[in-house]
Amino acid sequence: MSVHPIETGPSRLFQAVHRPAGVAVLLALVWLLTCARLLYSYWYATAIAFPDTDDAMRLAQWRDFINGQGWFDLHQARLSPPQGYESHWSRLIDAGLAGLYFFFRLFTDDPVAERLMRAIWPLLWILPAMAGVAAIAWRLAAASSAFVALLLMLAGGSAYQQFLPGTIDHHNVQIALTMLTVAATVWSDRISWSAIAAGFLTALSIAIGLETLPYLAMCGGAVALRFVVSPAGGPAARYYALSLTVGLIVLFFATLSPDRWLQIQCDALSPNLMAAILPAACLLAVGAVANPSKITWRAAFVLLAAILAVAAVLWIEPRCLRGPYGLIDARMWPLWLSAVFENQPLTDILVANPFRVFPMLAFPAVCLLAVIVLMRGHSRPDFATLTACAVFLMGWLTVGIAIRATSYPIWFGIPVMAAAIIRLSRRADAMFGLLGGLVAAILLSPLVLGSAVTAVLPAHAFSRSSSGGEPTRFCRLSAHIRELAVLPPGLIVSDVFHGAHILALTPHSVLAAPYHRNSAGTIIAHRILAAAPDEARDVARQAGVTYIVLCGARPPDGLPEDERKRSLWAYLEAGVVPDWLDPVVPTIGRPFTVYRMLP
Repeated sequence: MSVHPIETGPSRLFQAVHRPAGVAVLLALVWLLTCARLLYSYWYATAIAFPDTDDAMRLAQWRDFINGQGWFDLHQARLSPPQGYESHWSRLIDAGLAGLYFFFRLFTDDPVAERLMRAIWPLLWILPAMAGVAAIAWRLAAASSAFVALLLMLAGGSAYQQFLPGTIDHHNVQIALTMLTVAATVWSDRISWSAIAAGFLTALSIAIGLETLPYLAMCGGAVALRFVVSPAGGPAARYYALSLTVGLIVLFFATLSPDRWLQIQCDALSPNLMAAILPAACLLAVGAVANPSKITWRAAFVLLAAILAVAAVLWIEPRCLRGPYGLIDARMWPLWLSAVFENQPLTDILVANPFRVFPMLAFPAVCLLAVIVLMRGHSRPDFATLTACAVFLMGWLTVGIAIRATSYPIWFGIPVMAAAIIRLSRRADAMFGLLGGLVAAILLSPLVLGSAVTAVLPAHAFSRSSSGGEPTRFCRLSAHIRELAVLPPGLIVSDVFHGAHILALTPHSVLAAPYHRNSAGTIIAHRILAAAPDEARDVARQAGVTYIVLCGARPPDGLPEDERKRSLWAYLEAGVVPDWLDPVVPTIGRPFTVYRMLP
């Protein structure tokens, strides 16, 4: 029996981390060091501004929850009143945040406890994400691969973009659950309970949000295809399908109120999604229990399950095949969505300003070479290698559709890169292979590769136009937004990107915030700012607007130049105030200039 040289090296350190206990200790150490670095670097920023509009909106929803709003009641009355806004975000995140907040509340006052909650919450989810990466790497190569993966994560760089202190939306939780799902999937051919974990984690991730659905579908497809290829995959397919079914049913009734059990949605756990997944999962479970010996019968079960899922979507709501925005008002695209950087496809960004994404994509681009190494390393790649590489490539595909998915190929690429480094180092002698693997882990880490690309790019490559895109940074500073709180509460019309921050930091209501379900309010707010002053006055009075608030030089989106010059926004930017608006004197010259509607 041959033994790989890298696994018999003289290093006591290597021998220690080759054991499960050693990997666990190293995992805890890397996590603590990463948390300490991020907390040191970003603690001050948690008092300055929210990392993103979603974090501000999550805080507003969470405050409603701890102040008595019901578990099933996700209505945000201050967004687009009088109808309000029905959020599709899961209460599961609110509950976790509340638990952490009340824990800190035992030791300090409300403001500090809330700030600690916002800072610590994302750091907690780094640990399961790291554990998932280490488990995948271990399965792809050996325990030594998990060691290398942890070194890569120690210099994770842009991998932690969604885990920075203050990031409390849901993206960090989704990344962590997805990495654990992939880890459970690649181990499902070795450990029986891993398939159960993969099914339940898939259900939990779906209950929180559908952004990770492509990766979860790849994991489910991998389990099903293994069952097709070999009867040995039958038990794993059975466990996966049953746990997915039970998990989805429990979470459906635990997170959705009875009045939403029949509401068709494309962006959240809903009856149409249940109708697509549950029959397919049940049929897969039946086929796995029968586990026929002929591959044609096993393939027939899996193919019929896939047909049932697609047919359910086509029959109930085919527009959901276009993604989470399938049901929104088409007018939202030019008014808001087209201006959101994270919604842009990779091709558009590469044409407009490729330098902005080069540092983020440097590591996953190199990981494409690692995929080649892993696929060429076997005459017949095993189940785990095929699954991990397929999920990584799916990460690249989703980035091609929307740049917001950049974090996923980075996280999926870390275990792939670690396994490739180990497999290449096995070709060298023991000590040289080990040292070479460690050096490669550092040089090929997301931080080093991203920094190297940034260093060779010109400084102007990262500049943004002040006349387009999202608001300038000073408009997002919490201190500036809180200045609006001294005004008597009213309904504010402002840039769509300011809405969530105003909700979180003031008692005011807003017409617009950057959420696709708020189509009506966003369209009305856009009409007010984009129309000529007389028309804007009529629309604003009909909507019950109290204040019009401007900050920065970002004009309303989707306006031709001639219409922009005639808009209310252009008049106010030029200092020409219509007679139906009264400038609020204390705000003149401040970042936010406020105009009060006159009777």
